[in-house]
Amino acid sequence: MSTAAAAPSRRERLAQGRGVVAARLRPYRIPIFILVAVFFYALPILEVPVIRTPDTDFGGVLFIVATYALIALGLNIVVGYAGLLDLGYVGFYAIGAYTTAVLAKEHGHIPYLWTIPIAVILAMASGVLLGAPTLRVRGDYLAIVTLGFGEIIRLTAVNADWLGGARGIAAVPGPPDICKVEDQTRCVEPLFSIPHLNWDTGTPLLDLESKTGFLDFGVLDFVPYYWMALTVVILVLIADKRIKDSRVGRAWEATREDEDAAELMGVPTFRFKLLAFALGAFVGGLAGALFAGKQGFVSPQSFLLLYSILFVAAVVVGGQGNRWGVLVGAAVVAYLPERFRGFADWRVLVFGLALMVLAVYRPQGLLPPRRTVRAKRAEAEIDALEGGEIDDESPGIPLADGALGHDPSRPEGGPRD
Repeated sequence: MSTAAAAPSRRERLAQGRGVVAARLRPYRIPIFILVAVFFYALPILEVPVIRTPDTDFGGVLFIVATYALIALGLNIVVGYAGLLDLGYVGFYAIGAYTTAVLAKEHGHIPYLWTIPIAVILAMASGVLLGAPTLRVRGDYLAIVTLGFGEIIRLTAVNADWLGGARGIAAVPGPPDICKVEDQTRCVEPLFSIPHLNWDTGTPLLDLESKTGFLDFGVLDFVPYYWMALTVVILVLIADKRIKDSRVGRAWEATREDEDAAELMGVPTFRFKLLAFALGAFVGGLAGALFAGKQGFVSPQSFLLLYSILFVAAVVVGGQGNRWGVLVGAAVVAYLPERFRGFADWRVLVFGLALMVLAVYRPQGLLPPRRTVRAKRAEAEIDALEGGEIDDESPGIPLADGALGHDPSRPEGGPRD
């Protein structure tokens, strides 16, 4: 019996250990999820020195991270689940933002919350209109088509006067305040205020001069916007899990692995690819509507091709196909440049080098899905077998001591004599 068969390898022991830990924590998944969610809701109030951004408003940065997380979840449906490379996802983001800006400010005075369902419906419709004629192509051709779509949306916003042109649309209203006392323009007294923690002395103390009003969506404190975006992310996460575990998720996986084989097995691949495009556009439009409400200003410069590349980078860095991985990737892409904003001349270079190192040494992402890990393990085992490693089942020839050895004249996997 070989040594590998007698004693499990280090990788196998780690996998077994992870399986044991996962089995023990499975009954406590919901309480753990609630505790983690409470921590992230409290994060802008805690202002932990290692995490907070000293050169930028921490609440605003957390809102950006939550927006990127929402976008990454939507793009993961297209790229990670269905296996479609979309380089124009920023177009759906722009459609959601401009729909909210146009209806709430430029050509109407519809309340902000009413513009959100209209924005996501228009974004979803645009996803269907884009996908219906283009999803017949695959690979690089699909990537080029989606890239053109994103640029068409941006150039349309630049040249259309009814969309504000290059100057954009300003004074876009945000979510309504819920206050005890308010006048016609602002919240005078919120329902209640939450004081932040102060770490200047090294010991956390309540800072009664720095407070966040609950559901007070003003221009000086972006924490309520972050809370709203985080709530949307949690809702999308729940919906994402239910869809991925359903028949639709299995159809996406079959289409991603081998579209021709899925067609032969009776899976209507075009219909499910179109559904993935529509759901991804839905989430992208939702993120755009949240961005417009918080930013208060929408212009074509907010929807450059660079942002599409960053969105794809968030999915790839985190681990495409893993919802938790893309959340980590979104945090890396959106948070790290702001955390090190003080190094203005070097932060982008360092961030780019970090992405290159990750692409070389961790191409599957920070948190790849379990199927990817299993596939790589199986591929490594196949390579080891093809390399001629000896095991108990290998055909052999008698050696001097009576043991069986490998016969180099017999092809691998051939029949025994």
